[in-house]
Amino acid sequence: MKILITGAKGFIGKNLVASLENIRDGKDTHSPLSNDLEILTYDIDGSENELEDYCKKADFVYNLAGVNRPVDPKEFKEGNADFAGRLLELLEKYDNNCPVMLSSSTQAALDNAYGESKRLGEQAFREHGTKTGAKILIYRFPNVFGKWCRPNYNSVVATFCHNTANDLPIKINDPKVVLTLVYIDDLVRELIGAAAGKEHRDGDFCFVPVTHEITLGELAETIKGFDEKRKDLFIPETGDPLVKKLYSTYLSYLPEEKTIYSPKMNRDERGSFTELIKTPGFGQVSVNISKPGITKGQHWHHTKTEKFIVVHGHGLIEERKIGTDENGKPYPVRRYEVDENDIKIIDMLPGFTHNIINLSDSEELVTLMWASELFDPERPDTFREDV
Repeated sequence: MKILITGAKGFIGKNLVASLENIRDGKDTHSPLSNDLEILTYDIDGSENELEDYCKKADFVYNLAGVNRPVDPKEFKEGNADFAGRLLELLEKYDNNCPVMLSSSTQAALDNAYGESKRLGEQAFREHGTKTGAKILIYRFPNVFGKWCRPNYNSVVATFCHNTANDLPIKINDPKVVLTLVYIDDLVRELIGAAAGKEHRDGDFCFVPVTHEITLGELAETIKGFDEKRKDLFIPETGDPLVKKLYSTYLSYLPEEKTIYSPKMNRDERGSFTELIKTPGFGQVSVNISKPGITKGQHWHHTKTEKFIVVHGHGLIEERKIGTDENGKPYPVRRYEVDENDIKIIDMLPGFTHNIINLSDSEELVTLMWASELFDPERPDTFREDV
């Protein structure tokens, strides 16, 4: 299948091309398209002969080319409607009635130069479909966001993420304005499905089935929160689909010097303990390093639960239910020998005192630890008792 993508160097184009290349190269084996793809990319720096050759042999066309912020408003028509017309003329010249997709905008419903240029493009596509019988797929995209989007151009998400990641101010005119957002991966998934004949359609228009709504003020606060909480090892609640997508987008704008940072290592003669990741609802992840022969722990919790995972070294984890049984005897000690060659997850149960012992006389014991709640110095829920 030969797929032509115009505007291939733009934000949507780059993401679409990268996904199609993954399919073509056998890296994405879950696509509705086969990997028998030839990807034909065209952008503003391409030649007319190149575009004509591509139009002659394309089996599917994504027209993503367009102008958003020209110096002269007349460039809206030239870059949007006029280019769409030229593309369709070339297809008709070679009797190529393959399906054609148009990237339009929700602003096509507005009375401005940009919206008018998009409406003219839509009209040209519909006339082409009527004349040739070609399948026409017109998408009116809302605010698209994600990695590789140009900040300070036509995406408020890109601008907010870029400025926040680079310690620059952001400007909000009306925080109550409601935005409809579509994430680039959801959009690309829809476009690839469209090439496989599985587009989502409502009347004359096709659409991306996954969108999100948020106010401008909420958007700004969410993105600023990523930056502020990161310093305290917090990551956001990525169970929220929009937050997960915004967080991924924010990270893509981080300058190199901000992509690496050092948590505080709490060191003593026994080794070290370092908190790595915190979340409001998921608890926290830490790493514990014990020197040879060292025992750590020897405490219990009422409610807090933990999971210990030894990833390096050879150790012993012990647990004992506190108190005594019906005969007044201490409960038996549960013992779990663990090492890096047979990784196991051991639950630290509430009401059980526990420890971890480094059995090696030469190697450190490295243990990943998850706790069900963040450490609260006012209510630590940690009580000393030897196993």
